[in-house]
Order: sequence, then C-alpha cells, then structure tokens
Amino acid sequence: MGYYDDHTSQPDDQKPTQKGKKRSGLYGFVGAVLGALIVVFSIPVLANNGVLPYEVTPKNVSSTDNDEAVSSGVDMEAVETLSLETTSEVIEAVDRVSDAVVGVVNMQQSSGLFDAEDSESEGTGSGVIYKVEGDYAFIVTNQHVINGASQGSSDIDVTLGDGSRVPAELVGEDLLTDLAVLTIDSEGIETVAEFGDSESLQSGEPAIAIGNPLTFEGTVTLGIISAVERSLPVDLTGNGQPDWNSEVLQTDAAINPGNSGGALLNIQGDVIGINSMKIAQSAVEGIGFAIPTAVAMPVIEDLEQYGEVQRPQMGIALRSLQEIPSFHWQDTLGLPEEVKGGVYVEAVEADTPAAEAGLEEGDVITALDDTDITDSHDLRSFLYKDVNIGDTITVTFYRDGEEQTVELTLDKQVF
Repeated sequence: MGYYDDHTSQPDDQKPTQKGKKRSGLYGFVGAVLGALIVVFSIPVLANNGVLPYEVTPKNVSSTDNDEAVSSGVDMEAVETLSLETTSEVIEAVDRVSDAVVGVVNMQQSSGLFDAEDSESEGTGSGVIYKVEGDYAFIVTNQHVINGASQGSSDIDVTLGDGSRVPAELVGEDLLTDLAVLTIDSEGIETVAEFGDSESLQSGEPAIAIGNPLTFEGTVTLGIISAVERSLPVDLTGNGQPDWNSEVLQTDAAINPGNSGGALLNIQGDVIGINSMKIAQSAVEGIGFAIPTAVAMPVIEDLEQYGEVQRPQMGIALRSLQEIPSFHWQDTLGLPEEVKGGVYVEAVEADTPAAEAGLEEGDVITALDDTDITDSHDLRSFLYKDVNIGDTITVTFYRDGEEQTVELTLDKQVF
C-alpha cells in the first residue's frame, strides 16, 4: 500500500526552527519600509520630469491655480513685490501733497451781536494750495463751495493740515468751470501742490482723491482714471436746460460731499484735476468727476489777474427757442416753418456789441458766422471756444419773420 507525501513524517534535523521563522519576518518588514520610502521620495522627482502619467499637486494648492501660474509664466514673488511697490508709491504721493489740501468753509455772517460765534456754515468743501507768493498763499477750490461769498471779503475760512483755521479772501470765481481762487496768509505754509499734465492721461491710470468728505479731513481714496474726455451738461440757470458742457475727467475714486475742490492726483503726486461733481443717485456708484488741469490753469490765471475769466461777449440776455411754446414761433415771432431752433434775445444791454450792431429784444439768432445756433449752449460754445475778444463775427437772425445779418465786434465779459 502506498502513502500520500504529505502524510509522511520528516526527520527532526530537516524541520525549520522557530528562530529561522522570526528572522525571515524581520527581513520582510525592513524591505517593505525601504520600498515605501523609495516610492515617497521618487514620486516628486518623476512628476517634475513628466515621467508619471498623472499630475501631482502640493497640499493647499489647487491644480487650476498651479496650471494658471505655470501657463502664464507668473512669478508670484514678482507680483507681491509689485503690490508692495504700488502701495509705497501711493503713500509717497499722498505724503507729498496732503498738507497742501485744505478744508474750505463758506460762512454766512449772522446779524447777531457776536458775528463770528453766531455765523453758521453755508458750504463746506476742500481746496488746494498751489502757489505761495510773498505774503499770500493761493488756493483753488470749486465755485459752488464759496458761492455767495463777497469778493475781497473774509466770508470764508480755511482749515489747514495742522487743524488751525484761518480767514481767506475771495480773489475771483467762474461759474462755467466751477472754479474759484482764494488767498490766505502765507505764514507757516510749507507745502505747495504741483500741477501735472492732464492731457497726457490715459484711461486705467491710477487716480488718488484727497479731500474732506463729510468733514472727515484728509480722506484719501484710490481708483483709476475711468475716462479722460467727458462732456458733462450743466444747467447754470436752474431751468432744466443745459447751458454749458463741462470738460471733465471721470474717475472711480470715491468723491463725496466735501471732496469738492480737493485734489485728484496721479501716482507721482501731481495734481491732475480738481474734484468737482459726483452723480448723487442711489443706483450709481464709482462715478466721480474732476476738472482737468489743462482746463483749470488758464481759468486760474485769469482769476488771479482780473478776478474773473475774460470771455467774448455780445451783450444780450438770451433764452433757447426750445424753452418758448412752439405756437409762439409762428404766431408771435413770425418764424418760417423751416426754422427748428435758435436763441431768443430777451434783452440787449446798453453800450455793448449787440446794442452797437443794432440787435433788439425779440430777435431770434440762428447762426454765428457759418455755425448754426440751435440753443444757448451752441451760442456760448461758439463764443468761448471758436473766437476771441476783438473778433468780428456775422450774426444771422430773424426779426418779424425776415432773415437779416449784421456785423458784430466782440468785447470782453464776465459770465
């Protein structure tokens, strides 16, 4: 009878010992640990060399961020350095100008016994010290901030950077550009703002607004130049009709009540605009306006020299034809049907170019030289942009339904 092999017994010297079994288990454990370490340290090397068929992303870094940084070639250290440099430039620009930006308060004198104590704030805004000459420091601000103050009087107070308050005198104001010039005692004035070139600006450049919004003195807001050429209609008479178009810079740097008259700076700290208007609607944010220095500087020079801006004048009180009910156009004024616009002469001032040329109340001006005049804005734009004091122009007008022309030599005026 035969036997299966697994049932046969082995001699004692051929059986494995317990010691040999333990040694084999230790060798296996050490080998597993070494293999794991080799895998852990080799994966990054293989991944960086593109050997692995998949990507390895470090902890806390998404694969998307990693791909974008690599594909765009962005140096994160360079980005952080650029951010720090930009912040530093803004701080330097503000430090350079901040002491030249002041508060402006238009005071309405009361009739009380102690006028200075009983006076109440009529208007509050900001201003920019732009020149020191002898005993006087010159400040530019907005006309609407000091509106109603008397020229040469001390109806205006200026708050300096150190908190001191000094009286100011009104040198001159201009309604069209919303600018005014003040003077204060130059003693203690050490910082003067420098004007930059607003005509070289481009949309997207940094813009820094400094002023006193809501009486928070020395407030700084940062944004960009949103647009360099904006034409903003302005109603000067309160009749709902635009009388003028202001040329302004648009910025998204926050400009609030009290910022008016403050400085809009470029990143170098140069004044590139005088903050003026803000769209005050609850649904609109980030739209502020400033008068560019290219517009402001000639006005400032005239205000310093003459106390007014000298512009050509005709010597008439005018009204856009669109403000007059249309049935009067033919029935009262006798205008032909083809006349669709013009300027109605409400009055002619004595001893003016219009009076000398023979214009009369009731005339309707439809053209100056070869330029059609459809409303008062067209007339002012022609006078203030296209011609100069002393020029002779041809005025086309209707009187009693008949078209006539006269020659008129322009004189200077205060609007």
